[in-house]
Amino acid sequence: MASPPEVHIRVDHLTMAFGDFVLMRDLTFGVRRGTVFIVMGGSGCGKSTLLRHMIGLMEPAAGEIVYGTENFTRADPATRERLLRRVGVLFQSGALFSSFTLAQNVALPLGEYTDLSPAEIREVAEVKLALVGLKGFEDYYPSQISGGMQKRAGLARAMALDPEVLFFDEPSAGLDPVTSRRLDDLIVELRDSLGTTIVVVTHELASIFAIGDDSVFLDTATHTIGATGSPKELLAHTTNPRVREFLTRGEEAKPHG
Repeated sequence: MASPPEVHIRVDHLTMAFGDFVLMRDLTFGVRRGTVFIVMGGSGCGKSTLLRHMIGLMEPAAGEIVYGTENFTRADPATRERLLRRVGVLFQSGALFSSFTLAQNVALPLGEYTDLSPAEIREVAEVKLALVGLKGFEDYYPSQISGGMQKRAGLARAMALDPEVLFFDEPSAGLDPVTSRRLDDLIVELRDSLGTTIVVVTHELASIFAIGDDSVFLDTATHTIGATGSPKELLAHTTNPRVREFLTRGEEAKPHG
């Protein structure tokens, strides 16, 4: 019998606070390598704030984050930068530079962090855009393509340096259901074909059930974790009424996918 995947990212007794206001306390969970991990919960529970802590944009009030065997929270700036080069992030907006073409957007991290020639950078950018279904759109500007295509272009840029970990902040925000499902399919494809560890912040039930291997539920009532585990298993077995209400939206729904 195959052993379970190793823990790639460990969040250990993390407390997130703004001054004296504690948003979430004592968060402890592990993200297994090569899985899609969902951070879920109601509005204002701190999902995106947790993502920012996990990539070092915010500092914890207590606790720590560990990548593999390396303590990210306690690391010096040089070690942090080295660890973050293995990480790609797709923010909610896509965060593309409007004055750059899609290829130029993807090329930015390659120009900054590699010694590749301009021709090699262009080639890699074309490959990454093709991976997300944007072959032929290399010289388009963000304003010339749809919102869903902008999200995929943002993903291509996040993948530019072949990261071991990808973070998504509400990837389906502003997308229609069909486009959202295509993005879900793409996320699963990246996990299966590249073995990427993927952390997704979302409240979209269809996505949660379609792509989530594992999850954590942030409970606003208790200001800590309400449940962890496979979303489908939580739907079937959770005893936490707020988790059940979130996963059914108040109705006894069946999982998607």
